[in-house]
Amino acid sequence: MNGRLLLDTNAVIGILENDEDAGKLLESSQELVLPIIALGELYYGARASSKSERNQERVREFSRRHSVLDCDEETAEIYGTLRDQLRKKGRPIPDNDIWIAAIATQHGLTIVTRDKHFSQIEDLPTEAW
Repeated sequence: MNGRLLLDTNAVIGILENDEDAGKLLESSQELVLPIIALGELYYGARASSKSERNQERVREFSRRHSVLDCDEETAEIYGTLRDQLRKKGRPIPDNDIWIAAIATQHGLTIVTRDKHFSQIEDLPTEAW
């Protein structure tokens, strides 16, 4: 893997937990980018954990070190298109993942994930970590 990569929530968790495979992402890419949706999921997970304060701080530190991509009107339009395509195929995936896919599509980024359901979206580049 190389270039700019958009991190799914599970990839960030892997990095934060010092997973060896996830750590290789740091070494092999030019830039790791975090979608705002994944950041929200990370804060939720941190708040719900038994070490809430510690984990929230870890998320804050991670987000400070990496670019965070937000949603805008173009993202919303892409989201609507992707969700409709999935509906027509009868292959829904979680809404948050459609938003992540929309951000990746908008910015021409590869999603780093272990979630296989992203493969339901045509022409969406993904890399398993």
